[in-house]
This record gives sequence, structure tokens and C-alpha cells, in this order.
Amino acid sequence: MFGRCFLILFTALFSTAVSAFAAANDTEPAPRFHAKTTTGENYNNQSIKGKVVLLEFWTTWCPYCKQEEALVDNINREFGDKGLLVLAIDVAESKKKVKQYLAEHPRSCRIVLTEDTNLAAMYAATSYPIYVVIDRDGNIAGEQRGAAGERALRGLLQQAGIGKESEE
Repeated sequence: MFGRCFLILFTALFSTAVSAFAAANDTEPAPRFHAKTTTGENYNNQSIKGKVVLLEFWTTWCPYCKQEEALVDNINREFGDKGLLVLAIDVAESKKKVKQYLAEHPRSCRIVLTEDTNLAAMYAATSYPIYVVIDRDGNIAGEQRGAAGERALRGLLQQAGIGKESEE
């Protein structure tokens, strides 16, 4: 009887440990993509290897996107030299409209138009902003739909190894 109880207990503990280990290491690779910035830079899965990438899906008419523009630009400046690449993908607006908006509201991060990427479709960008973080190995480290402020965005970046806790 003791042996049977021990076997059941051991099996349960082993299964729990294996499940926890698998969940901790279960990463999803970022979908294959291409993106061309408004300044002509080209990016794809291969070119971003070794960098942490923050994808920001936004529109010119989104009030929440406007609220977080400065935050995203500050993070871009703060971590750009530490391996962070920020791609701000404007979704479904004309080049003329985006250029006009950026003339009045300049951004420090790289801007990508929907017509120059397949990212908006891949991440089903239909509400804004959406943030996706890709780690240095090309895996999705985290995703956030909707504005949630600086703490949440920095938390996403820390999941990919960018930020105060991950640098110590």
C-alpha cells in the first residue's frame, strides 16, 4: 500500500514539475514578417535577430495612441542603444495622412505604413494601441492590447530582457 501511494505521489509531483518547466520554456516564434519604414529601412525576422523589438500598432485618430506617443518615443530613446528596435505601424491610413500627422507630431521611433508590411494583418490589429514585444531570439515575449501606461509597457519589455530588473 505504501509503495502504491508513493508511486501515485511521485507521478503527480513529476507531472506537475514537467508541466511547469514546459510552460516556463514554451515560447511562440514571431510570425514571418517584412516591414519597410518611411525612411526606407527594411526589417524581417532575420534582420531583427539579436534585438528586442517593440511593435506598436497605432492610428492618427486614436486618443489613447496619442497619449502614449511620448512614452513610446522616450522608451525608444532610452533603450535604442541597448538593443531595442521600436517599429510603430500605422494601420490603414494613407501615406499623405500619416506624413501630415507626423509633421505636426514628430516621432523618434521608426514609422511603418500598412502598405509596407504584413504585420497589421498578422496581429489582427483592429483596436489601438497594440503592443507586441519580440525577444532577441525572435519569439513573442508579450502582447498588450490597449493603452496601459508606462509600468505595463516596461513590464512587457522586461519579459524580453530590456529594462532595469533585467539589466541588473
